[in-house]
Amino acid sequence: MSQTEDFLTPEDEQEVVRAIAEAESNTSGEIRVHLEEHTEKPPFERAKEVFLSLKMHETEKRNGVLFYVGVADHSFVILGDEGINQVVEADFWECTKDIVIENFKNKAYKKGLVAGILRAGERLKTYFPFHHEDTNELSNEISKS
Repeated sequence: MSQTEDFLTPEDEQEVVRAIAEAESNTSGEIRVHLEEHTEKPPFERAKEVFLSLKMHETEKRNGVLFYVGVADHSFVILGDEGINQVVEADFWECTKDIVIENFKNKAYKKGLVAGILRAGERLKTYFPFHHEDTNELSNEISKS
């Protein structure tokens, strides 16, 4: 089995998906998680490619957020779309990233992702509150490559 397949159990994956749904119940923001075994590219550059390939830039309010994990490379990136970056402070993602990385250091991968996703939803609701007309524009399922 690959490290990506071993990173989260199927039960862990479902808990992460539930966390995405819970986070998105507070915000119109769209959150995705992508797991990748390895890339030769710098993590931030690869996260931007994945962001585009998942069509995250096509949300109505440009408020998609990608949690990118390079499993074998031990890399992690939170990437927000331009709608978010235009309204938040420069270090907006730092505390969320710190929560995830601290858990990852202790091999608590599911816990880190769930905590980070819930924190992202909480932080985004200030700028992008949930409205009853909002639709789920992107899948909550974890993508892998």
